[in-house]
Amino acid sequence: MATDAHPQVTAARQALGIETLARAPHRLLFFVGALNVLLATAWWLCWLVNARWQWVHLPQPPLFAGWLHATVMQYQLFPPFFFGFLLTVFPRWMGLKEFDRWHFVPVGAGLLGGQVATIAGAFSELQVLVQIGMFMTAAGWLTGLVLLGGKLREARAATQGRHWHAWSCFVGMVFGFAGLLAAIVYLNLEDPRWMLASIKIGTYLMLVPVYFTVAHRMFPFFANNVVEGYSMWRPTWLIAVLWAAMLATCILKITGDGQMAWSVEWLFSAASAIALVRWWPRRKAPGLLRILFIALAWMPIAFALIGAQDLLALTHPAVAHLGRGPLHGLYIGCFGGLMVAMVTRVTQGHSGRLLEMPTVAWWAFALIQITAVIRVFTEIFRDPMAGFALAALLWIVGFLPWVVRAGCIYLQPRADGKPG
Repeated sequence: MATDAHPQVTAARQALGIETLARAPHRLLFFVGALNVLLATAWWLCWLVNARWQWVHLPQPPLFAGWLHATVMQYQLFPPFFFGFLLTVFPRWMGLKEFDRWHFVPVGAGLLGGQVATIAGAFSELQVLVQIGMFMTAAGWLTGLVLLGGKLREARAATQGRHWHAWSCFVGMVFGFAGLLAAIVYLNLEDPRWMLASIKIGTYLMLVPVYFTVAHRMFPFFANNVVEGYSMWRPTWLIAVLWAAMLATCILKITGDGQMAWSVEWLFSAASAIALVRWWPRRKAPGLLRILFIALAWMPIAFALIGAQDLLALTHPAVAHLGRGPLHGLYIGCFGGLMVAMVTRVTQGHSGRLLEMPTVAWWAFALIQITAVIRVFTEIFRDPMAGFALAALLWIVGFLPWVVRAGCIYLQPRADGKPG
């Protein structure tokens, strides 16, 4: 009845692609994530340029800019991609009914609205907008958790197995929600311990576990499908090592006990390196598969560097080091690179296109890897602020054509005419 009563509205929504955007979780949430990639980095680039050269006369954000940057990147940039992927694969992993649009649309609305409000607050010095943005993000996040948890309950009731990968991802997103709440508490109490906890939880208990769990589940599976003679290796104990190492690292970082942190970080570096070597395809493989392992290689490298810095801080505290460079190698090289690789793969496959790397994806991946290398060493540059700004600029230049292409695909029907 509503459609018949408002044919012009319906036609306009179809012309803009809104109806198509809501056909599947990955369409809407990847679209939101793609917008957030540009919004988050545009503000950070403007802030860096203003701090270094005072060209744009940008006001100071309502809280320390570095902390706001960390919060936005961890809790507003990556999560839409996580939820888009998980809301798509959870029903498939468990053999359950897929989500309806009215399940996942509120998740996308909360995450997009939260990002927009937060960035608006950062540009305008209005802390209330940042508060609103964080609460909107939390609302969308909580909705996503309820949906994912519902599928886990359905699978458990149907006695369909334990689904360790799904549980690991879900627990990571629950920890992420806790980290987001810690940031909201900081905004109200202004106790820096809450922000410190938020940043550490986002890194070690959400981003690393979710990315590594997905790699453990999907990368050997992808390789087995396209590489001749490939043997899948997915031991459950590796997930146990992941969680033990990340829980220990996070606790040690939050409590400030650096005596043992370096050893745990090196342990996980070794474990992730072993996994990478076992998963790496030895024979000819398509580029869309190769870049998954190239990006993942940053994980053992970054944790080895992080551990080395923690050890150096104990034994030679006066020696200059890379600062937050190794962490940014993890964020940019690994997380950013895997985001390009995984989102491109899902976008190509679920839009009825060939599973291949388009030119804009190669461009984005290459520039993200260059950006990661630059950012690792930026803090020992003579002018580190200029290096930070260069890294932010390269991120935007790399992602812009990729975002435009992906956004256009999400607004169009599948190329093969199939639903979804």
